[in-house]
Amino acid sequence: MTDDRAAGAPQRRSLADRFLGAAAEPPAPKPPREPVQAPSSVRWAAVVVAVEAVVLLGAAGYFAVRTLTGDAESDRGAWGLVVFALLGAALLGACARGLFRVATWSRGPVVAVQLLLGALGLTAAFSYQHPEVGIPMLVPVAVVLYLLLTPEARLAFLRRVD
Repeated sequence: MTDDRAAGAPQRRSLADRFLGAAAEPPAPKPPREPVQAPSSVRWAAVVVAVEAVVLLGAAGYFAVRTLTGDAESDRGAWGLVVFALLGAALLGACARGLFRVATWSRGPVVAVQLLLGALGLTAAFSYQHPEVGIPMLVPVAVVLYLLLTPEARLAFLRRVD
């Protein structure tokens, strides 16, 4: 008497497997990736973005104190501004960490936020005649965009994709 299973003969599948399909085999484990060392321009951009996150966190605290002391015209609008500033600080903090790790997802949001901050800085400086607010907003925007557009930064993110 011979054992058909040992000879490589197909096994009889259960009724449930025939109608519903059998479970898939687990995939092979991925090989570990070696950590990518961020170039100096990406690290400096991450530092500037982290400073922006801290400044935004401080602005949220300032607006919260002003709202609690009764200086706000609308409590609902003021608390909305506080929540929006806290969310922005969290986004910038996460993106700064992503830049340090050369995560491919982090560069797009950083560039988008910098472009929005640049538009806000230009509007504050020139349309609303408050250069003391707008110009300090434009300086880190220009620095981050320059640092992320250097050839070494672009190559670091391209190498990370493969």
